Parts: sequence; structure tokens; C-alpha cells
Amino acid sequence: MRITDIKEARVSIASDIANAYISFARMDVSILAIYTDAKVDGRQVVGYGFNSNGRYAQSGLLRERFLPRLEEADPASLLDDSSRNLDPFKVWATVMANEKPGGHGERSVAVGIIDMAIWDIVAKVENQPLAQLLAGRFGDGEADRRVSVYAAGGYYHPGKEIRGLQEEMRDYLDMGYLATKMKIGGVPLDEDLPRVEAALEVVGEASRLAVDANGRFDLKTTLGFADGLAPYGVRWYEEAGDPLDYALQRQLCEHYAGPTATGENLFSHQDVRNLLRHGGMRPDRDILQMDPVLSYGLVEYLRMLDELRIRGWSTRQCIPHGGHQFALNIAAGLRLGGNESYPRVFAPFGGFADSTPVEDGLVALPDRPGIGFEDKAELMKVFNAHL
Repeated sequence: MRITDIKEARVSIASDIANAYISFARMDVSILAIYTDAKVDGRQVVGYGFNSNGRYAQSGLLRERFLPRLEEADPASLLDDSSRNLDPFKVWATVMANEKPGGHGERSVAVGIIDMAIWDIVAKVENQPLAQLLAGRFGDGEADRRVSVYAAGGYYHPGKEIRGLQEEMRDYLDMGYLATKMKIGGVPLDEDLPRVEAALEVVGEASRLAVDANGRFDLKTTLGFADGLAPYGVRWYEEAGDPLDYALQRQLCEHYAGPTATGENLFSHQDVRNLLRHGGMRPDRDILQMDPVLSYGLVEYLRMLDELRIRGWSTRQCIPHGGHQFALNIAAGLRLGGNESYPRVFAPFGGFADSTPVEDGLVALPDRPGIGFEDKAELMKVFNAHL
């Protein structure tokens, strides 16, 4: 088995939404197809990848640095012991060859895109859904049949008033979601709390609404919002301060009794180790949101989970950022605590398979080999048009 071709393209997902920190007016993603000479049921095995939203396309890093390493490698050096399939860990070591530790920058995203496509290939060659393959290799053989998902939205949008926020939340409930998330921090606390109250009027229980500040706050503002949110009992208070400010996170956990969440902008197992050492995170309530694509891929994500286990954390406290089919397979196969979803934004990359609608806040995975992108018609149109 060998890789025969690799194609990459840049695709826009621009919109006029914003969170507390960035606008998505120029947001784009890299999409990737890795072609092989393997065939299953007469069809060529192709692996697909793309980066999660919030980080831009990685075309330069992919084309100038990481893909050439993959293309120039001895094909045999990329294979597992059977010589009939790729070994994701060997591929990862190949593309990361001659890279210094630390200073991740955007390279973690570029490597994560490649990693996604490789795992898609590996599961297709084994003729298994990725979730089942992961359960067999890294668990007890049993993947979660359905995964708890929440609808991430509530972005700031020009002209979007409180009524528009409520209509959005109601739309998510109509789609089958029970839990949602909204942005905070884009306006002062006295303007944001009425937004929170308005969303709660729609979703009902506070445990069904999480709030996300996207790392906007300094310590004073972090604690001020914590005090403002405390009476409501929201599901979690997400990424209040800079993701690498572990002291701020520790002080928040000491000050605020409710659950907090962070991790989507930590890109290595060393970063996760430092969060658990110094961030005051509480394994009985706090949520870890590392994104398997943005953080060098599933290969590195598995190392992150090892850091959790060493410190007595359950993987059920992990709810990955990303909101796509790859993260959903990981959540099911590794039996995490759930998965994010983007039902109305970042299409067609967000959301799940066409054949598995959300029901009662849960979603099943399609019975297809690989990640299951072929069960997302609009996404496959994008892949076919550009790759």
C-alpha cells in the first residue's frame, strides 16, 4: 500500500458573526485529500481532512513543509506491521521530523489536518467506522452508540437583538438539541446578563446553557462575570481568560463554584499537563475541550488523554471543540463526555452525517467505513469541487 497523490485547497467559511475576540469575516479552512492505491469493495481509498473553525487555512505550512515530508518518505516506512495499512503514529513522526519542541504556532493545525485524513484511510482499509476502530485499539471494543451533543451558537451579529438570540436557541431545540452554548464578553456584563436570561427563557434549565468568553477577560473581568453568572447556575463558564494563563484559571476555580471549561486552544500534551498541574481544574465538574484537529491530530490527543488518566481524570470530562464528524468519532470510540456541534454555522464542515439526525440531544454515527464524510452530501460536494 502506498500514497499516490495528495491535494490541498483553501475554502472560505467567512461570515459576519463574531465572538468576544475575533470576527469570522475572513475565516477559511484547508481541505485535504490523500489518495492511495488501496481498494475496498472495488473503490479507491481516499482520506479526507480539514481544520476546525477558529484557525485559518494552513496552505503554506502544508505545501511547503509538512506534505513534502510525507511525499518524500519511503512508502514502507509509513506502514503498520501488516504492511497493508498506514500507521498513523509513523506518519505523524514523519511529518514532525526535524521540528523543535514547543512554540506550536499554527503547525499543530497543519499536522492535525493530515492526521484526520490518515485516520480516515486507516479505518476505511480496515472496513470499519473510525469510532469502532478506536474502541478496538484503545478501549474495550465497545464504542458509544450515541453521543451527547450540544449546539454551539449565540454569536454576536450585526442587528441581532435579544429576540434574534431567542429565535436561534428555539431553532436548536426544534432540531433535537437539548443543550446549547452562547457567546459572552463581546459587550459589558450588564448587557450580557440580559442575553443570558433571554436564552434561559427558551432552553429552560440552566444546566442546558453554557457560556463562552473566548479568552477575552483579564482577572478582574473574569471574576466579575463569574459573580454575575453564579446565580444562574449555567452548564459551564468557558475560556474566561487567555488559555495559557493558568494562574487566572486557578483563581477562577477557587472563586467560582460552578463548572468551568477550557482547553480548545491548548495544542499539546505538555500544555494539558501544565493546565492540570497549575490551572486548579476540578475533575468532578470542570470540562476539558481540547480539539483533536487543532492539536496535532488524534495521535497527540491520545497523549493528552494519558495525561488525564495519570492524574485521575475521567475521559468523560472531555467534550472536544470542533463540532464535526471526526471529533464525533473520537468522542464515541474513546467514550468521551460528548461533542460540540455547529448546526447553523461553518457549513458544510460543522455538523454530522445526513442519515443521523440529532434526537433528544444525542446523535448516532453512520455505519460507514472511515470518518463517514461520504454521508455528508454538501461536504462531499466541496471536496469534489476543489480536490
